[in-house]
Amino acid sequence: MPQHTLNFGQYGADGVKGHLAVARQLDAHVDYIATPVTTSRGLLARLHYLTRTGHARHAAREAGLTVTERTLKAWLTGRRRPSAANLRKVETAYRTVRRHNVARYLLPRLNRQGRGTRVEIHPLDQSAVARPHRRVVEFRTINIRHWDHIVAAWAAEDDLALDDAWTDKLVDLGSQWGQYEYVTNVGFAA
Repeated sequence: MPQHTLNFGQYGADGVKGHLAVARQLDAHVDYIATPVTTSRGLLARLHYLTRTGHARHAAREAGLTVTERTLKAWLTGRRRPSAANLRKVETAYRTVRRHNVARYLLPRLNRQGRGTRVEIHPLDQSAVARPHRRVVEFRTINIRHWDHIVAAWAAEDDLALDDAWTDKLVDLGSQWGQYEYVTNVGFAA
């Protein structure tokens, strides 16, 4: 297996790490609340999501939202407003809990009972690279049958594990897999 690219962009190529493009695509499937947490509507929507069940409350505490029940009730009724630090904690807890909840439903849709999901890999942008330094890189597709490690690393927001899981799938492209370490986009539907 070739080594990872050490000096990406040295000759002007443009792109992102493939695992970041996968994470961006998975994030798009989550459909986070669009209203910002700084507005009353956005804050209430997130708080209702985090406090509607005992399981959600426990998950929110695990994700870092460690305020008292009295404070939560005051925020929900509008008697008090959270500080900027607590707003960040609410947003972080909401995104963490939402990722874990969606990951459970997203995984079977991506695995499709072993049939997998077709993934389109758009190569890096070499328009700014001088001709002698350009690679011959083309649009590729791959069928990923087992998404377990990718989705688990994404849900845990573990960047290194996601990179490793994505690289394990890229190896299926053959000896040219290293050319797709950096991409412009990765697309798939679930």
